[in-house]
Amino acid sequence: MRRLATLLVAPLSALAFACLLTAAGGAQNVAEKKQYIRKVTMTSKFLAADFVPNGDLSKDVWKDATRVTLGDRISHKPLPGSETQAASLWTLRYIYFAYWCRYGSLNIYEGEDPAKERWELWNRDVVEAFINPQPERFLHYYEFEVAPNNQWIDLEIDLSKNPMNDAAWDSHFGHATKLDAEHKSWTVEMRIPVSSMNTSAIKAGDEWRVNLYRCDGPGDDSQRRFLSWSPLPPGSNGSYHQPATFGLIKFVK
Repeated sequence: MRRLATLLVAPLSALAFACLLTAAGGAQNVAEKKQYIRKVTMTSKFLAADFVPNGDLSKDVWKDATRVTLGDRISHKPLPGSETQAASLWTLRYIYFAYWCRYGSLNIYEGEDPAKERWELWNRDVVEAFINPQPERFLHYYEFEVAPNNQWIDLEIDLSKNPMNDAAWDSHFGHATKLDAEHKSWTVEMRIPVSSMNTSAIKAGDEWRVNLYRCDGPGDDSQRRFLSWSPLPPGSNGSYHQPATFGLIKFVK
């Protein structure tokens, strides 16, 4: 998720414009009518037991998970070499996301500690989940990002505020990645505590609003690729912060 390149050297809690501009740059597009315009739906299946992410998506829990496909952020056309799929699972305490990503060359922050939250992670290869457990709060949601080397950032977003993010917020989400250089692919697992998103528990039948994204490739924005699950509005500035286009995630048993 590319944003205004405003780098403040204070701690993350003081970083003011975390999400002001994204993807293709330009001003934030916020739907004035605050209405969802997308009906695309993904299914998250119930798990009886929690597990710790390790990035290995060959394990049994993911075999029957329903995958969705990410494409060009606006046209949703396939982007050869950047093929991306995602899936979700849930328990009472956590929502899980998995991503399967193809790549041509990696674009990461080299030689840094992946245990530390990384500001401006969206300027490198990354997958992202924007999650709104309370769809009636149209402008309020949560953002989670993980890079191929397991660097991460999480943010609480409220588009009605300035700054629009709370960079000090910490979900304590779990995440792990696995890189397969031979086959030019990398995978991600996220485990996000639902309590961190002001939700006591997930119940079968619940429906949240989400969108899933990826930034891929080297170079400036004219060369990088930006993918989404639910397409962004045609003619928009490419900002990932388009809650009107969030799709539905349905929790089933």
